[in-house]
Amino acid sequence: MKNIPYILIAVRFLFAPIIFFLSYLIGEESRFLILALMFIGLLTDIFDGIIARKVGVSSEKLRRLDSQVDLVFWLSLGFAAYFINPEVIKNHWQSIALIFIMEALCYIISIIKFKKETCTHAWLSKLWGLSLLIAFTYLIGFQQAGWAFHLTIILGIISHVDVILIILILPKWQYDVPSCYHAWNIRKGKQRKKSTLFN
Repeated sequence: MKNIPYILIAVRFLFAPIIFFLSYLIGEESRFLILALMFIGLLTDIFDGIIARKVGVSSEKLRRLDSQVDLVFWLSLGFAAYFINPEVIKNHWQSIALIFIMEALCYIISIIKFKKETCTHAWLSKLWGLSLLIAFTYLIGFQQAGWAFHLTIILGIISHVDVILIILILPKWQYDVPSCYHAWNIRKGKQRKKSTLFN
């Protein structure tokens, strides 16, 4: 049981190049297979943390590995959306660039302050992940942006602001911080009761 979280993370990591090359080499005909891999990948992302906390192996190493694999996984889906329908992505490049800039800021601020990358697994970031699932379903499966794309951009901005505030508020680096409110309580010395489901 203690190895299952690592296996789930490894599965998601292996999916990333498969998604990339399916979209690059096969294109539109691979979109439903890519969507299947995306949904399976999301399930591995949900359960790796839950199982890790349940069996007592939720460590800094595991959570940092999880965060970096998440980044690689979602980037592969972004490339897939571009390869399958580049015009849709090009038409919304400003919004996408803003999200990339904010993601980079989270890393830069965390590295400058703590000498480590960010690893908050905040609740708003989890919500943003679900919105990404819906947006990529539209982008890859139906080759359109629509309301799902705009929703994920809005949630992406809000969730990244939350992560930046968490980093700025925390007195020292910490993983699994649900929100900037919780970071403020940590700064004031208050202990938080952790949840198996939501860190």
